[in-house]
Amino acid sequence: MKILRYKSDGKQGYGVLNEDDSISELIGSPCDNFTLGRQVGNINDSQILPPVEPSKIIAVGLNYMGHIQEMKHDAPKVPMLFMKPNSSVIGQGEAIVYPKKAELVEHEAELVVVMGKAARHVSEENALDYVLGYTCGNDVSERIIQRAEMKTGAMVMCKGFDTFSPLGPVVDTTVDPTNAAVITRVNGEVKQSSNSSDLLFSVATLIAFITETMTLLPGDIIYTGTPSGVSPITPGDVVEIEIGGVGILRNPVIQEN
Repeated sequence: MKILRYKSDGKQGYGVLNEDDSISELIGSPCDNFTLGRQVGNINDSQILPPVEPSKIIAVGLNYMGHIQEMKHDAPKVPMLFMKPNSSVIGQGEAIVYPKKAELVEHEAELVVVMGKAARHVSEENALDYVLGYTCGNDVSERIIQRAEMKTGAMVMCKGFDTFSPLGPVVDTTVDPTNAAVITRVNGEVKQSSNSSDLLFSVATLIAFITETMTLLPGDIIYTGTPSGVSPITPGDVVEIEIGGVGILRNPVIQEN
């Protein structure tokens, strides 16, 4: 099942994307009991919003060996976590804004976990039972600021600019997180091409680790890390993030006024 949030004819809500690209109204919460109602539009003539409104965005650094090598870091012994602000989230078709103060901005294609149940002290064996599904994410990063921040042990401003967390277009409930293609295209050219089978820490491991400390709530998301091949993006580019089984998240890049 592919779940989305849409806006059509001045109304917005959750829906289910059908095979013919029509959208059926989802009545209730996608994380609870729901029923399907009438058709409310088509994905091609509706505004597709970020698929969830998370209370928390947890992200993971250095979680693919190829990316660890290209960033010239040692492999972490435990997941390297940081958080991103909710204000950085944008949806399908919205613009990534290249900040005035930026010098080097890069894309990061990521498989994103969407939680479906409250989770605390969850075991690896049961972790995936708490997941609603998976979506495409782009952990946009300003590298010059990141390098300076990481010298102090922080990673906040470089990842936290408005529009630096593209998300969507749908949450797919059937994706296998251990075997999903992870691809980036910039202006149609493939820049990243990998598979979640190369994750250093699996989705189940991440959920278990995170919930040792905090409760993950329905709708919270985990950006699980990016593979090798990160590269610069500039105003005028169009970035596509594809996750196998989910679809393609597409965002243009514009200069901040």
